[in-house]
Formats: sequence, C-alpha cells, structure tokens
Amino acid sequence: MGRRFLFVLLLTVLTQVSFGQSALKGIIKDGKGQPVEAASIKVKGTAINAVADGKGQFSIPAPKELPFTLLISSAGYYPSEVEITELKETELNIVLIDNNQLSEVVITSRRRIETAQNVPIAISVVGGAQIENAGAFNVNRLKELIPSVQLYTSNPRNTGINIRGLGSPFGLTNDGLDPGVGFYVDGVYFARPAAATLDFIDIEQIEVLRGPQGTLFGKNTTSGAFNITTRKPSFNPGANFEVSYGNYGYIQAKSSITGALTKKIAGRLSFSGTQRNGLIENVKTGKYTNDINNLGLRGQLLFKPSVNTSITLAGDLSRQRPDGYAQVVAGVVQTKRAAYRQFNAIIADLNYSLPSQNAFDRKIDHDVPWNSGNDLGGASLNIEQKLGAGTLTATTAWRYWNWDPSNDRDFTGLQALAKSQNPAKHQNFSQEVRYAGQLSSRLSGVIGLFYIDQEVKINGTEESGSAQWRFSQSSTSNLWKTPGLFEGFGINTKASIKSKSAAVFTNIDWEVFEGFHILPGLRYNYDEKDVVYNRIAYGGLDTATYNGSKADKTTLQGFKNGVYTSQAYVADASENNLTYQLTLSYRANKHINTFATYSTSFKPVGVNVAGLPTVNGAPATDLAVIKPEDVRHFEVGVKTNPTDNFILNAVFHNTNIKNYQTNVQSAELGVNRGYIANAEEVNVKGVELDANYKINSHFLFYGALAYTDAKYVKFTNAPLPLEETGLTENGVQKAFKDISGGELPGISKWSGSLGGEFTKASTFLNKPAKFFIALESFYRSSFSSSPSPSAYLNIDGYTLVNGRVGFRCVNTGFSAFVWGRNIFNKNYYEQLLPAGGNAGQYGAVLGDQATYGITLRYSL
Repeated sequence: MGRRFLFVLLLTVLTQVSFGQSALKGIIKDGKGQPVEAASIKVKGTAINAVADGKGQFSIPAPKELPFTLLISSAGYYPSEVEITELKETELNIVLIDNNQLSEVVITSRRRIETAQNVPIAISVVGGAQIENAGAFNVNRLKELIPSVQLYTSNPRNTGINIRGLGSPFGLTNDGLDPGVGFYVDGVYFARPAAATLDFIDIEQIEVLRGPQGTLFGKNTTSGAFNITTRKPSFNPGANFEVSYGNYGYIQAKSSITGALTKKIAGRLSFSGTQRNGLIENVKTGKYTNDINNLGLRGQLLFKPSVNTSITLAGDLSRQRPDGYAQVVAGVVQTKRAAYRQFNAIIADLNYSLPSQNAFDRKIDHDVPWNSGNDLGGASLNIEQKLGAGTLTATTAWRYWNWDPSNDRDFTGLQALAKSQNPAKHQNFSQEVRYAGQLSSRLSGVIGLFYIDQEVKINGTEESGSAQWRFSQSSTSNLWKTPGLFEGFGINTKASIKSKSAAVFTNIDWEVFEGFHILPGLRYNYDEKDVVYNRIAYGGLDTATYNGSKADKTTLQGFKNGVYTSQAYVADASENNLTYQLTLSYRANKHINTFATYSTSFKPVGVNVAGLPTVNGAPATDLAVIKPEDVRHFEVGVKTNPTDNFILNAVFHNTNIKNYQTNVQSAELGVNRGYIANAEEVNVKGVELDANYKINSHFLFYGALAYTDAKYVKFTNAPLPLEETGLTENGVQKAFKDISGGELPGISKWSGSLGGEFTKASTFLNKPAKFFIALESFYRSSFSSSPSPSAYLNIDGYTLVNGRVGFRCVNTGFSAFVWGRNIFNKNYYEQLLPAGGNAGQYGAVLGDQATYGITLRYSL
C-alpha cells in the first residue's frame, strides 16, 4: 500500500509539470453580481488550484490539452463545474448560486435510501463529521446531541443504553436480560451494551430511531435502535489522519486508508487509539485513577464482481485497559437499622475516616484495584445482490466480548470487600437475510429472517476482608469479633446462559393515493434461554474445628451464612409472540409530513444469573425466570420544512409496558449484583421537538427538546430505598415496598440541546479555508438514581457547554481546531449507587471536569 501511495504522489508531481505556462483568468460573482471572495478554483483531475482575491478575481495555469474542467466552490454556495473548450484572452465570468438551504439527510434505516424528512419515524441523524468535531467519540458523548438518548455506565459491563428512558434497567447490569435498544453497525447486531463505551472508528453516520422497531430490524428492539454505518472501502485511493492533544495527558490518534487492491477488490483499514490520565486521586496509592486506555482496529475488503453484486468482509478489534471506573463516596444515608449498624458508627469503631467529605474533591483511598479489561470484536460477511426492483442482503456475523474486572464495592479504604469481580466471556453468531426495495411506484418494503445464538460464561469471585465483621454485624454479640471469622471468606460463582432467538419480520409502505401512505408491519419472534448458576462458599474461619462451645460454633456459622451461602439452580424459559405495527402517514405538500403509529412489542424473557435473594434460608427460585415485557406504543408526529433553510419536527409518544423488567439492588451481600424482577406496569409519555435553522451561509443553529413523564403505574414488590433498609413493621422486617405512582429512575422530565456554528470563508497560508466557531449546550433536569424513589439518591439538574474554534482548508484537506468540553467546569453526577451491603454509604459516577485540547486533521 505504501508503494501505491508513492506512485500516486509521483503521478501528481508529473501531472503538475506537464502543464504549460499559459494562464486562465476570470472573476467569480454571486447571483446579485457581488464578487465572491476566497472562492476555490481547481482543475479537475489535477493538483492545479487557485483562490479568488477580494474582488473575486483569479488566475490559474491552464493545461496544454483541451478540454478541461474547472471546479469552483465556496462556503454558502452550490459547487459549480465549468468546461473549458478553448482559451480566450477575455476574462471568464462565473456565477455561483447562493445556498442557504439545509441539505437533505439521507438515511437507510428502512433498508432503502430515503431522506429523513420523508420517513414517518421519529429519527435523529448525526453525521460522522459532526461526531468528530463535537468530540463525541462514543455513545456517552452522543447523548449530549440527542436528549432522548440516555446512557449510564459505572463500567463497560454495567452499561445501559436507553431511549426515552426505556431499554435497559437502570443500575447494575444482569446478563440474563436482552437490551431493548438495538445497536447495529453496518447491519451487524452488537449484543452487549459494553460496545457503547468503545471509541467510534471511521463513522459515516448514526441514525437513532425512537420507539419500537421490530418490524424493520432483525433483533427485537422495544425502545429504539442505533443504526450506525461506517465509511466503506473505495476504489479511489484516500487517507485520513487525525491527532488530538488535551489536558490531563489526553491524546487520541485516528487514521484510515483506502484504495483499490485489484480492479474488483478495494480495502479500507482504520485505527483509533485514545489515552488520558486519571481524574481521581487515590491517596493510598498516590496514583490517579479513572484514566483512558483504548485501542481499536477495523478492516474491510469490498469485492465487486459486477455492478449488481457487492461482497464485504469486515473485522474489528477493540481493547480497553483502563485503571478506571472508580466510584467516590458521595454521601451517607441514615438507614432504619440500629444505631450501631450505621455507616458512621461502623467506621468510627474501625478508626477510619473518609479521605474527603466532598465527592468533587475527587479523592479516594480504595485498597482494591479498579481494573476494567474490556475486549470486544468480531467478523462479518455481507452480501448484497440486486434482484428485480430490490436488493437481497445476507449478513453473517460472529462476535465476542471478554470482560475482566476488579472493583472496590465498599467504596472505602477498608477491607470490607477484599475482592469483587465478575469476569464474563460472551460469544454470539447471527444470521440475517432480507429483501428490500421499491417494488412498484406505490409499494416498497422489507421482509427478513433473523437468527442469533449466544452464550455467556461467568466465573466470579467475591471475598471478605478484615473489616467485614463490622459491616455485617447484626447483633451485639462479641462473637462477631472472633479473629479470622470473615477474612478470606467468599464465594466463587460459575454461571452460564445459553440463548437463541429467531424471527421473521416485514414492513410495507403502500402509497394509497398521492401523499397518503399506509405502513403495516408484522413480526413473529421465538426466544429460549437456559441458565445454570452455581456458587460455592469458601474460606473464613472453619467453625467445625473452632476451639469453642457447640453453641458458639453454631452461632459463628450462622453469622457466616448471613453473609454468604452456597447457592445453585438451573432454569430455562422460552417464549414466542406475534407483534405488529400500523402507521398512517400523509404528506400534504413538500413542507409538511404527518404520521401516527400504533405498535406492539415484546422484550424477550429474562433469567437471573447473579444470585437470588433467600426466603427462609432458601433461594427464591420463583425469581429465576423473568416474564417478557408486553409493550403497547402510540405516537403521532409532524415533520415540517416551513422554508428551505428551516426544519421543525415534533412528536408525542405514549408507551405502556406490562411486566416491566427492572433491576433490584438487594441488601444481601450474597446477591452479587442485585437481581431482576417484573414491575406490574409502567408508563412513559412525552413530547419531543427537533429544529435546524440555517440563517445564511454563515450562521447555522440546531436544537432538540424532550419532555418525558415516566412512572410506575403499579409496582407492589419493589425494593426498599437505601434509607429504608432495615425497616420493620410490627416487629417484622420488610423487604419490599409498594412504589406505584413513583418515578422511574434515570429519566429527566426535561432535557435539551442547543448549538450553533458561525463560518466564514477566508484563506490560510494563501489557501482557501473556512474559519468557524461553534458552541453547544446540553441540559437535563433532576432525576432519580435509585430503582425505588429515594429522598437521597436524586441527581440535580445540570447544564454542560462545549465549544470549538478553528479552520478547514478547502483544497488541501487540512483542518485544525481548539475544543473545550464542560468549559464552565460544572460539577455533576452521572449516577449514584449504594455500596454493597447497604450500610448507608453511596457512591457516585462523576462527570468529567473541564477538558480542552486541539485537533489536527489531514485528508488525502
């Protein structure tokens, strides 16, 4: 590939010296006769170029051979091509047409090429250039551009992507649940939410569809889908190089190279690497944690045996090795337990104090390393064959995810939990075959088959340390202080989930008469899951050989059983269902498009694979299998183009879910990661607005606003909030609470984004360039960070402001800009979560403080 690049470079040089010295002169004006300053003029197929001066005049060397073509471009104008058939002494006059209208966004979510404004779906589209310029290099940054998207991550495994607050249960992740938001890259389904924490590589466009999309996509999507497309191999040689430097030792490098390997085969190779120092000081080790250490690689081969056939082989590898995802103690809650069981009393007895009472001091003293080894990748083969009026597509994919963590779940420098890690290995194979296209002048659609086979294997360890006795102490007996009672006492968990899912789906668009469309869709889905769970308690004081009375031995063993016990169960579940969608759409004219949709959907059956709570000392096996969600969704929307330079869209949505799959944080240490259960019914409704306004060739504004009202309609067996841990009624300890009418966690009533950009054509080093300055803001109101509404685990609303200023050269492909994120250094929480054991302390996932840097980019 290096020799090919040198050949292209040599050919360019030889091309330049072969031209004669005669010059072509001209003047460039706009439609009102005013000169266009700094317009770019280039001879097509060569490196010859020039820039118009302040009077719109230019002079450019003319090739000896006629004819040739001039390419003329300038910010705010349509590009123009002028063919030169003869050279004249008179000055050439060229008129550029003003372009203040917004360009139409092309999407492929319905498996055919369409414009977003014509599609009766609530959809947001973000181009690759906007992602790169905004510094939004993964989904966590993308949520600041699309306020209907929520992403919560306390580490890559415990990551949930939600749209309109639905998709994954808030809090800790359980591998036994399927995501409700589909994540697709070039048509390949990514089954694990850990993908959302990885850097985007060579992204062309991201389409975010809101609401159920099961009749369009292979894997069932009850809340929406991310349809991500990457840049494809090209038969024309090209390359992109980018490097960014910032504070806290931030450095990111990206590169991509593409070109023809043979007449029918093209390739593309893309790389991304990101590093950053830690943002939280560990005063015990003297190190800073929560750093970034990411690598990503993606390769593609495109084989074009004919104009009607395309075969793409793709592979990707992503690797994360951060010392990261540490949580800082954000506060202490007074629980309903006895005074000696409160967190402050516990640490006082252990002569311990927190390194700081203020989470935003960003100081910890954790004695267990925070490691988050995260590897994700796979390979896919995509075959597209044009058949008749449509295209037959077959996508075969294999993917893997390996997770190797280490955590400090007590959030302190005490040896309460000496080990807390839940490594997992996941593999899946998927196959999708679909046919889509414009079947006639009034009929288009898609029909497809989908199958996925997945397996997750878990080998976890949780182990107590020297301070565990005081955190677990539930009586005033002095036996709790027995030396070695809990040290080295823990559980080893081996679990696995095997799941299969198959579906047939179809969606039709029938234009009954001009402008009026009926869009029915059907989906038949089958899911089955098998889970094997086995944990074995080990270590600690051997009470059988303890040198004490029989009563003491029994008591000590009872203490240990209250912390960890062996537990095993086997469960299986299967479910099949038929769901449907019906959309009515009417486009009265080119300025307005209205639509209404009613759809049903099912989120697949779930299985618990992180331990079950105990009832009378035995596991509650009735909670091993979780019912599928039954979704009923309605929305009505309007997409408008009042003028060519203004877009305003609005949608009202209402989703009702029975048997909502939610996360429950157990007060028992033996339940490693909490467990999942069904809430009887929830409802989410709201209004969304999206707008884009291009005032002229210099000013562009864009914004989005979302109002969301999300409530538990009925949830009678919800977990107790942290502050009610230990609550008793009539002498009986309570384990559940009726929270019907309470707010769902993780959802702000109001969220929005607003941004704008100013551009001006100019020159840089005598080359045509476009200087720009941009500001973007993101706001969300307060929201609950607890599965059950809590008076303490609520996160205040906040506003973030990001900005950038720089320039882009028109012809040379060079650009540079300075950027800043959270430029007003707002302190805010991403998430609050109780420590293991519910002693009263809770930790926080902190939002990043102000960061800034510079990005340099060059394209060939």
